[in-house]
Amino acid sequence: MTNIQDKQTASEQPSSSEQLVDRFLDAIWMERGLSPNTLGAYRADLMTLWRGLSEHNVCIEEAQKADLLEFIARRVESGAKPRSTARQLSSFRRFFRYIMREGLRDNDPTADIAMPRIGRSLPKTLTEEEVDALLHAPNTDESLGHRDRAMLELLYATGLRVSELINLKQSQVNFNQGVLRIVGKGDSERLIPLGEEAQRWLRDFIDGPRMEILLERQTDYLFPTRRGGRMTRQAFWHIIKRYAKKSGIGKQLSPHSLRHAFATHLLNRGADLRVVQLLLGHSDLSTTQIYTHVARERLKEIHSEHHPRG
Repeated sequence: MTNIQDKQTASEQPSSSEQLVDRFLDAIWMERGLSPNTLGAYRADLMTLWRGLSEHNVCIEEAQKADLLEFIARRVESGAKPRSTARQLSSFRRFFRYIMREGLRDNDPTADIAMPRIGRSLPKTLTEEEVDALLHAPNTDESLGHRDRAMLELLYATGLRVSELINLKQSQVNFNQGVLRIVGKGDSERLIPLGEEAQRWLRDFIDGPRMEILLERQTDYLFPTRRGGRMTRQAFWHIIKRYAKKSGIGKQLSPHSLRHAFATHLLNRGADLRVVQLLLGHSDLSTTQIYTHVARERLKEIHSEHHPRG
């Protein structure tokens, strides 16, 4: 847990409340196998609550419903969005249920606090033409450009999460069977088919440009940086933005834009929703269903644009 804890000087000692938060994080990490990013988000939410309550001389483990409502109200007044508030409240609920289970209190102060209503936003996706332009943007005559093209091809062919892409190792690629073996959220494993085009770019990259990038260095990661290490999410995000600009894509993209395009284009071409769910690694079908809305909106646009009475 040390990688997500606030830095402290040698003279500082964590308070009992901080220790309780860290015990909670250790417990849910053991139970759910959550990623460091998720654990960090939980800790940030709970430490924000702890500091806010401390200003009013309230210990986090002794907070009552009125204390939490007052804290949330102050956050909303300072500009907090409903989605941010909902995420924080979800963190608080899990924490208070944990300390009840530990016998540290006998009631949950979040039990009767309603979640803020959040409009469900559709993920921003790309048309097939925009994806094609994005894939052709890297200069594949250069080793790093070839790496970027292979990453983009793989991302669109498989719908990987960005974290899964940058952590991908050569041992997870099975060219004989034409699949990737991915260990996703909660340590769930899934096999994803690799298309011929993605396989071709991967083989070409491994056989040449990858060795040019690494020189004499060694790494298990499939897509190394120019320094031979693992790429960060931020670095890959900059790569996406650079190629989006180069290819003339005007819309705002996210690191998951190609994952969204993968799912939407499959559904547009008749793929079964449950198959898409398995490929994306969603534990709940309702998470995947949002892509049916995206596909439906795209069909409406096509009808309006091309039908004589659209």
